[in-house]
Amino acid sequence: MTKEHLAHQVASNAIDTVIVAFTDMQGRLMGKRVDAEYFVETSFEGESTEGCNYLLALDMEMDPVPGYEMANWERGYGDFDLLPDFNTLRSIPWLEGTALVLCDVAWHDGKPVRPSPRQVLREQVERARKLGYEPMFGSELEFFLLKETFAEAHAKHYTDLTPSVPYILDYHILATTYDEPFIRAVRKGMKAAGIPVESSKGEAWPGQQEINFRFADAISMADNHTIYKNGVKEMAHQQGCSITFMAKPDHRWIGSSCHVHSSLWKGDRNAFDGESEVFQHYLAGHIAYASELAIFQAPNINSYKRFAAGSWAPTTLAWGHDNRTCGFRIVGHGQHLRTESRIPGADANPYLCFAALLAAGLRGIEEKLKLPPEFKGNAYESNVQRFPHALRDAIAALENGTMARAAFGDDVIDHYLNYARTEQALFDKVVTTYERERLFERG
Repeated sequence: MTKEHLAHQVASNAIDTVIVAFTDMQGRLMGKRVDAEYFVETSFEGESTEGCNYLLALDMEMDPVPGYEMANWERGYGDFDLLPDFNTLRSIPWLEGTALVLCDVAWHDGKPVRPSPRQVLREQVERARKLGYEPMFGSELEFFLLKETFAEAHAKHYTDLTPSVPYILDYHILATTYDEPFIRAVRKGMKAAGIPVESSKGEAWPGQQEINFRFADAISMADNHTIYKNGVKEMAHQQGCSITFMAKPDHRWIGSSCHVHSSLWKGDRNAFDGESEVFQHYLAGHIAYASELAIFQAPNINSYKRFAAGSWAPTTLAWGHDNRTCGFRIVGHGQHLRTESRIPGADANPYLCFAALLAAGLRGIEEKLKLPPEFKGNAYESNVQRFPHALRDAIAALENGTMARAAFGDDVIDHYLNYARTEQALFDKVVTTYERERLFERG
C-alpha cells in the first residue's frame, strides 16, 4: 500500500486505524494504534510516534530489567522515536479498518537505536552490500494448532492441551483438511496483507503445522515473518483456538523449528551457483561461528530443549546435501542453491537470527574460511562438533568470542548478553513441575 492509497482509504472511511509498531528483543510487535486521519496528517509531514525506551529493556513479563545501558531508572526511561518505513505499509484484512506500518527505532536526534533488532539486521545487510552482495532469506515457521483458546490454555497453565488433530499429520492431506478452514484463512489473509504464500502442510507431530512464504531480501523477509507470527495468533484468537511458536511446548512432543534459507546475490544472479568459493566461505562461516552466535538463534531456556537426537532438530554443526540430520542442509541447484540452517527454533527473533547468520557468513567470506568436508550419514551419531545444548553454554560462547563484537559492536553484544543472562537468572530461581513431581513425596 502506498501513502497515497492509504490517504484515499482513510478519506473514504475504509481505514480508521493504523498500527505503528516495531519488533522488540523477544520478537513481539510493540507500538500504538493511531487514528488514521491523525496518522496521515502527521506522519506524512515527517512526525514520528514516540515510545518508552524501556520497550527494548524488558523481559517477557514486561518487567524492566537492570543492566541495560540504553534504558534504565537512572536515565529516567525516556522516549525514543518510531520512524515509519512506508515500504512496509499494508492493510491488515483480518482486523477491521486497519493498516499497519513497521518502524525503525531512533533517538530524538535521528541516530538509530543500535540494539533494536531491525537495526541490527540492517547494519549486517549494509555490510553485505559494501561487499557487493544482496542477502536473500526465507524462513519456515512451524507451530502447534490447539483446540483451546488462549484464555483456556492459560487457565490450564498450558498443560494437557488438545492438538487440532490427534495423530501425526506430516504431509497428510486428510488430516490437514480438518484444519483447513483455519489454515486457508491464514493463507488468504497473509496474501491479502502483501505476504506472498507458497504452501502449507502438516508437520511431524499431532497438531503441528507449517505455512511457507516466498523468499525475499533479508529485511523484507524478517518483516513478513514478524507480521505473520503476530497475525496468525490474532486469527487464532478470532476463531476460538490457539497456537504456539514455542521451540518445545512439551518434552513429549517434537519441537517447532524455524529453518532459515539464505543466499547472496550479485544483481540478478545467485553468487552461490555451482557451489562457488563465495558459497563455501559463507557456509564455513556459519559453521565456525554458530556457537558464538547461539543466543541470536536460540534465545530462550526452552530453545535448547528442542535439540534432541532423532527429533528432526539438529544437534551438530555438520553440513550435508539434502541431509536433515545435519545442522546445515544444502538444498536447491544452480540459481536456486542455498544454505538451510536447521538450528533456529520457531521462537527465534527473525531480525537477530538473520543478522547472526549473515554476520557469520560474511566473516567466512572475509577470512576465506575453508569449508570442512561434507558429512554423509546420520549426523546424530557422529563426533562432529555440537551446537551448545543449554543457554548458559551459549552465553559463555558469546562472552569468550571476539567475532560477534567486531561484527555488531560492544553496545549490541552487551545488550543481548544482559538479556540472556537475565533469562538464565530468572529461570534458575524457579521451582519447576519436574522438581515437584520427583521430590514432593519421594525426595
